[in-house]
Amino acid sequence: MIGLISATAAGASARDRLAAAWPDRTRVYEGPVPEAVRAAFAECEHLVCFLATGATVRLLAPLLASKAADPGVVCVDEGGRFAVSLVGGHGGGANELAREVGELLGAEPVVTTATDAVGLAGLDTLGLPCEGAVAAVSRALLDGEPVALAAELAWPLPPLPVSPQGSYTIRLTDRDVRPGDREALLRPPSLVVGVGASRGAPVEEVLGLIERTLREAGLSPRSVAELATVDAKSREPGILGAAGRLGVPVVTYSAEELAAVEVPNPSAAPLAAVGTPSVAEAAALFGGGELLVPKRKSDAVPAMATCAVVRRAGRGRLAVVGLGPGARDLLTPRATAELRRASVLVGLDQYVDQIRDLLRPGTRVLESGLGAEEERARTAVEEARRGHAVALIGSGDAGVYAMASPALAEASDDIDVIGVPGVTAALAAAAILGAPLGHDHVSISLSDLHTPWEVIERRVRAAAEADLVVTFYNPRSRGRDWQLPKALGILAEHRAPTTPVGVVRNASRPDGSSRLATLAGLDPASVDMMTVVTVGNTATRTVAGRMVTPRGYRWQSGRAEEIR
Repeated sequence: MIGLISATAAGASARDRLAAAWPDRTRVYEGPVPEAVRAAFAECEHLVCFLATGATVRLLAPLLASKAADPGVVCVDEGGRFAVSLVGGHGGGANELAREVGELLGAEPVVTTATDAVGLAGLDTLGLPCEGAVAAVSRALLDGEPVALAAELAWPLPPLPVSPQGSYTIRLTDRDVRPGDREALLRPPSLVVGVGASRGAPVEEVLGLIERTLREAGLSPRSVAELATVDAKSREPGILGAAGRLGVPVVTYSAEELAAVEVPNPSAAPLAAVGTPSVAEAAALFGGGELLVPKRKSDAVPAMATCAVVRRAGRGRLAVVGLGPGARDLLTPRATAELRRASVLVGLDQYVDQIRDLLRPGTRVLESGLGAEEERARTAVEEARRGHAVALIGSGDAGVYAMASPALAEASDDIDVIGVPGVTAALAAAAILGAPLGHDHVSISLSDLHTPWEVIERRVRAAAEADLVVTFYNPRSRGRDWQLPKALGILAEHRAPTTPVGVVRNASRPDGSSRLATLAGLDPASVDMMTVVTVGNTATRTVAGRMVTPRGYRWQSGRAEEIR
């Protein structure tokens, strides 16, 4: 919940805009400002104060306890020009809140946390428990001192500017080790604890068994991702209570699923009780992993709980990102976030140049020239299989004549794949031309490098006969100069010579251009590979210099009338 506090009419106006935009996330605090700040500080995870920063600091100072407990506080000035992350930039989420508030109010977000200010991923923002000399290691990263990454297991971390060796260390480990004076520990959620329990097993017995097992195995409870058990025990209070104290979810599987898992220590007792010869080991091993601790029983007499511990490898992450048509303001926020999250970027060199400034320090860039699509796809998948967080970039939408198809053809279910949509060239061109895609339409690539011309021609004829608006990608190059005239000729067999045709080159870019022509009047020699050509259907018209295809309408006497 976000508490909103204001002192003036201008502040109240901006406050109310936030409240209207986020009705389920915000609570307005009325009355005297000091009392409102104290109440919101105690009751909310975040505060947005429409106050002077000095006044806000004086009101907050007596309330601050620690960066781990304080809410995130954003301060917005009287003119609504800036949204300042004042308290709890990382831990309290104020940095991200400042960006959200700034986007909604048209204010510039001001982030004062050092790592954010220079584009570094803060160690306490990676989504992993972090302990040890976090401040000292972060300062070393900021100062450009060599910091080593000691990763004891592969995990898809965001980019970090680390060195092979250094006097400071970031250690990624699930072992129960103490950090050194110049060492920060990151705890990946790599451990799964399988649990079996008799009916009515006490929470203390289940939790005590788990904690003792982890301690004796030298494993950190902060790396436990979940407790796993059989469906029949999904409501067992002892298991639920232990999970609650550990702060992890309970994951359950059917007896049939667990019975199919090979385990070293099957038993007749659980088979008779719940229908599977193993609960603890099978539940921990379901989905794969390394069995670190075989089944063991609690010390109680009689023992009412069992557990086993498995280490699961971190799954690599492949984000296939569409960059849009080229203009920075048509790059989606989700795409930007994925670019900043990836520790490895794979892409065509000219596309990498478009977004290089968005990458965090430490990002490893693997770029190549034209004509290496399959190689880039294989490289991205291989990097993800090594446990990295990878972004594979393409222009427009990565799933439209771009990198998603070859990448997904290479990827198996051993990595996580995330698709990030982008604005396509057809859509960007259509917005410039008017509304040519107002009704059914199709996109066809005229490149016969990967598709035989016979197949392309058959598709063009089908689109012509179906009276679809057609957008041609890859229409003409120096080595392919006859395909566009041939395609236009096929369409001309079914459409009038005056049919509008839109030609857009480098849509949305500074050197972009556009023009309207007709099917009979278009000169194919004026078109190149940086161009998309959109040919209207029999209903498409030119209205006030714009290309318009009516949506479910017919044209009579130059006016559209709804078909009823």
